[in-house]
Amino acid sequence: MSAPTTPPGNPTPENPHLIRRFSLLPATALNMTNMIGVGPFITIPLLMTALGGPQAMMGWIVALAIVICDGMVWSELGAAMPGSGGSFHYLREAFGRERFGRLMAFLFVWQFVLSGPLEIASGYIGFAQYASFIWKGLTRTGVITLVTVVGLVNIALLYRRIQSIVKITISLWVGTLITVLAVIVTGAVHFDPHIAFDFPPGAFNFSLGFFLGLGAASRIGIYDYLGYYDVCYIGDEVRDPGRVIPRSILISTAAVAVIYFGINLSIIGVVPWREFVPADAHPESNFIVSIFMQKIYGTGVAMIFTLLVLWTAFGSVFALLLGYSRIPFAAAESGYFFRVFGRLHPTKDFPYVSLLVLGTISIIAGFFSLGTVIDALIVTRILVQFMGQAFGLILLRRRSPDMPRPYRMWLYPVPALIAVLGWIFVFATTQLLVIVFGVGVLALGCLAFLLWSWNTKRWPFSLEETPSAA
Repeated sequence: MSAPTTPPGNPTPENPHLIRRFSLLPATALNMTNMIGVGPFITIPLLMTALGGPQAMMGWIVALAIVICDGMVWSELGAAMPGSGGSFHYLREAFGRERFGRLMAFLFVWQFVLSGPLEIASGYIGFAQYASFIWKGLTRTGVITLVTVVGLVNIALLYRRIQSIVKITISLWVGTLITVLAVIVTGAVHFDPHIAFDFPPGAFNFSLGFFLGLGAASRIGIYDYLGYYDVCYIGDEVRDPGRVIPRSILISTAAVAVIYFGINLSIIGVVPWREFVPADAHPESNFIVSIFMQKIYGTGVAMIFTLLVLWTAFGSVFALLLGYSRIPFAAAESGYFFRVFGRLHPTKDFPYVSLLVLGTISIIAGFFSLGTVIDALIVTRILVQFMGQAFGLILLRRRSPDMPRPYRMWLYPVPALIAVLGWIFVFATTQLLVIVFGVGVLALGCLAFLLWSWNTKRWPFSLEETPSAA
């Protein structure tokens, strides 16, 4: 069964202001640009530090298993309910609009106001780290200034019609592919297995410490894969979403998995891992790929390649801010967030208020450390967004068996259950302080929801559904 589609270039039935221009190629490009970004270039030292050697690549394998299963959850939900907002839309429908769906949707937007900008900020931080290879002696003030400038440029490029953004997305994607292919090809030519597989003593001693380290490595791996679902956030702008959304998720996840393993093996097969582990004791770990190129070709080529990494990093934050700016917009239009976020630009038809607010918060979040940003954003998303969606899909299968589903999860419900178990493992192996932070954010969100509902006389204080938020 195929979903009803909108003719190319026509307004969507869900939102007459937005136009479906993203076909399979730009949709896949959007996901991949988001997924690759600067992640593998800045997290390899952190990954190796998690388990103290190349055995840490097991973390990427665990992460891949989780995101493949979770990608099936996103695919079924995105194909069945294409629309701006992604998780907000799915959670609201799965748990019921008038009661618990309101709570889940509110909590998602609540945590997203923090986790979304944190993810974008990680790209700004990575950009600044690699810029320090070119800009020697970059001070803390210089880093803050650079993050601010990059963030403002990103906002300016997205402050335009979606038709122009499609072209920019594909061009950034091409630059990303050139960068990663250069690393993989160079690494393959100079690969030394004795360097790559120099395991430390007791590398596979399956103790409690090993599993805690594996959890940390998996958390980093998941951060690197984040973005396989980015197309779901602009569902109103995807052409033939019942077909394009699942395929773009599957293709981008498979392609990026191959690229990640290629990049990782290429680097540790040339640069001994002991030279940048632990990461906090080796400043060169901030720009490990530049060191990789410098070791083979010299400083001149390393400088040029660093510019390519900067291009890749910028492509990532561009794709993130594009997709994420649609979430508060969709929530506001549905009456679940402040109405001002539902405003479209009067002449260019894009959610400009949401873009400006998230863009500004992302710049501020870029002033913090990379490790803090990664841990905080993963933990705050797991409980409501990732686990909530998996359970939500199961609820929808039971409550709405006749709902049109252009894509149905393979081997249902096994992938959904595997994803849930994976998220529990990642959450449980996180540092206690970070867990407390994540739970605290949600607790404050529940309190804010109750105050908001009481003020607007909505559930649980009234069953009456009002059309807009206060």
